[in-house]
Amino acid sequence: MSTKSISTLLLLGLGSLFLAPQAFAPRAIAQSKEMAVVVNSDNPVINLSSGDLRKVLAGAKRLWPGGQTVKIITRGPGCPERLALLKLLAMSENEYKQYWTAQVLRGEADSEPLVVPSVGMQKEALRIFPGAISLVNVDDVRPGMKVLKVDGLLPGAAGYPLH
Repeated sequence: MSTKSISTLLLLGLGSLFLAPQAFAPRAIAQSKEMAVVVNSDNPVINLSSGDLRKVLAGAKRLWPGGQTVKIITRGPGCPERLALLKLLAMSENEYKQYWTAQVLRGEADSEPLVVPSVGMQKEALRIFPGAISLVNVDDVRPGMKVLKVDGLLPGAAGYPLH
């Protein structure tokens, strides 16, 4: 990268500091613990029950209404989104890995869920895969991510199940 490119990036970053200082607050402190269920924007589903959400994320329900194949997108071990997924499925990380290995070996799944390292890659995967579903921290929901209701509730509503 050239010196000019680095200077431009630094100036843009400093400009952002003056325009939006809250953007530089430590994410671990500022970020909500509530997760949103997001899908490809063309997915016709608008609501899932907690039970159906568990079935989809466990690979037990493999097709969306209309026949589109479900594609589970998850973050890596230790990420808040992955921890929320494990909590929802009542599994440890090791149990989750063993579960998916067994699914693939028995031919019940073509592959394990796609693991992505960032929210940006989650958004891109949601765009690329028509049947994609993922858990995203509500603070990280971006344009192009369709948020589903769970048990008729959106994130932030009293009784929303994904805290």
